[in-house]
Amino acid sequence: MAIHLTAAMRVIATGMTSVIRPVFTLTSVLIFTQRAVCLSSFILALTGVSTAASFTVFAADTVSSHFAANSNSNSNSNSKSDSESDAIKSDASNTRPPISKTIVTTIQQTWQLNLLKEALRRSDSGYQLQQMSTQMNQKRKVEEALAGTVDVFWSMTSKELEETVLPVRIPLFKGLLGNRLLIIRKSDEARFANVKTMADFRQLKAGQNRYWPDATILEANGLPVVTSYQYTNLYPMLEGGRFDYLALGAQEIGEELANHPDPALKVDSHILLQYRSPAYFFVSPKRPELAAAILAGLESMVSDGSFDEMFNRELKIEQLYSETKFEHRVIIRLDTPDLSPLTPIERKELWLDLFSMQGAK
Repeated sequence: MAIHLTAAMRVIATGMTSVIRPVFTLTSVLIFTQRAVCLSSFILALTGVSTAASFTVFAADTVSSHFAANSNSNSNSNSKSDSESDAIKSDASNTRPPISKTIVTTIQQTWQLNLLKEALRRSDSGYQLQQMSTQMNQKRKVEEALAGTVDVFWSMTSKELEETVLPVRIPLFKGLLGNRLLIIRKSDEARFANVKTMADFRQLKAGQNRYWPDATILEANGLPVVTSYQYTNLYPMLEGGRFDYLALGAQEIGEELANHPDPALKVDSHILLQYRSPAYFFVSPKRPELAAAILAGLESMVSDGSFDEMFNRELKIEQLYSETKFEHRVIIRLDTPDLSPLTPIERKELWLDLFSMQGAK
């Protein structure tokens, strides 16, 4: 009889649990448990068989279930007050800090900074730029962008860079950065004038910053390269004969040589080193909304022609073409094996016409 009674009490307890859980408050559960213990004592007095273990398990299960139900925002309770409480908890958990309107950038006062300002103005986003004065190499900029310390910087692109941070695929220099002139030693001027083919050019040794994608491109094309981790070291290395030339973008080479004056060095007038190497704005992965705003602003400028107007004016493109005489140079064209398949080469409005030139024969 005691065995049957114990089993019955377990069944009753289990059935009552399913009813009590969604209805009773914690107080009700405790009262029920207290009464269950009394009933267990009564059965013990009548039969000599203890059912306390059954009720203890039931009581512990009921109390823990009550706490679990109240701590779970996705409870299936039909109680209106519980549902409202769950909704409040859910809303609170989805709360996010407001998007910052301050943009930290490493870009200094250049064409690139002016372009970024105008693109943000066009996007009507209300962003405010904050320039960092700290000088950083390429590797450091990427690290700071990944950490969220730097929001946007500019760089010549590479597949690895585009997979690490967020590229805004509008070429900042319309491909001009991939049209390289050479800083050489004045004493080597005749040597460079005799270059007619790629085989001739491979006899010369390049100098490059190790962090720049250019070093990888030159090496991939079988050109000998000497690198330095410090850009400023390249000038005394060139003057000292460690390598034969330093290739820089046509739009920057005059200013760069003026910033690192050396009477033994000059800009070569014979060769144009050409490869597809667009420069983009790159944005921290923590700021995708910023990347979208910059892209929207740049696309607006491209669409209405203001990008080209501003580009030609600020970089003095007409004067550059006249002084550089691209079409009279021997063109050494390199492949860019690391170029992303997402590069917008087919969008002719984004590029200068330099890549279709024949050059000197």
